[in-house]
Amino acid sequence: MGGARDVGWVAAGLVLGAGACYYIYKLARGRRRGVRGLRLRPSRSAEDLTNGSYDDVLNVDQLQKLLYLLESTDDPVIIERALVTLGNNAAFSANQVIIRELGGIPIIGSKINNPNHSIKEKALNALNNLSVNVENQVKIKVYVNQVCKDVLSGPLDSAVQLAGLRLLTNMTVTNDHQHMLTDYITDLFHVLLMGDGSTKVQVLKLLVNLSENPAMTEVLLGAQVDSSFVSLYDGHVAKEILLRVLTLSQNINNCLEKGSLAVQPTFPKGSLFFLLYGEECAQKMRALAKHHDADVKEKEEGTVRKISQVRMGAG
Repeated sequence: MGGARDVGWVAAGLVLGAGACYYIYKLARGRRRGVRGLRLRPSRSAEDLTNGSYDDVLNVDQLQKLLYLLESTDDPVIIERALVTLGNNAAFSANQVIIRELGGIPIIGSKINNPNHSIKEKALNALNNLSVNVENQVKIKVYVNQVCKDVLSGPLDSAVQLAGLRLLTNMTVTNDHQHMLTDYITDLFHVLLMGDGSTKVQVLKLLVNLSENPAMTEVLLGAQVDSSFVSLYDGHVAKEILLRVLTLSQNINNCLEKGSLAVQPTFPKGSLFFLLYGEECAQKMRALAKHHDADVKEKEEGTVRKISQVRMGAG
């Protein structure tokens, strides 16, 4: 690179303050492996791209600059802003591939262990957008256990918990990684029952994904679930919750109908099986036939019929 170009970079870096300037200068002097022949635009520093006033979709050069900065800096303000920018750009399918090929997933993923909750949330949001790409999921799956633990041990209804649940929901859209959640099912039901409306909806989205997979049916039905679960079938429950809990039941019924359990297991008392196919739950579902919402009534009709069949078979 020529001297004039380096001067341009140093001048641009002055607006970043002493800390960030160093990283931009280093970036101008060297390139990360794997991307050669790319020329950085001296008119845009990495900080310029994270200050909220730059709305364009970033190109390869700019994404590389941000990833280098994110990997190099310890400044929490810069880290958070870089994660937000990367997360926003990861919503575009082309950038999902580029970020992976630049080695960005481990750089972003390392930030979920940051003690700063805001940084952790932004890292989870970025991974969530990246996880829409199936190939990216292969790299993101290494964080699933940590995300599960954080979701279950973190503050209830917090932004971090919701961000983690969204990521787990995306990671379970297909059956490939669902088995990784087997040990956390009972605790997820606990979060479902304790959380507020937004948390309930997000946990149910995750559980509905799992319930579509016959390989997860026994795990779900064997989970220890508090009896208050049945109250989710009350007619006064918000529609977005009620429809999802009915879908959960319907999916499990469908899996049982297809013979997903080769041998009928003996489920323990207090398990989801005893709640779902108990008389109290059946009564609440039948009462939904008089619900004012047509979608709820339609979902109830098919669910109650199949639950009755399962109850007769179990008896």
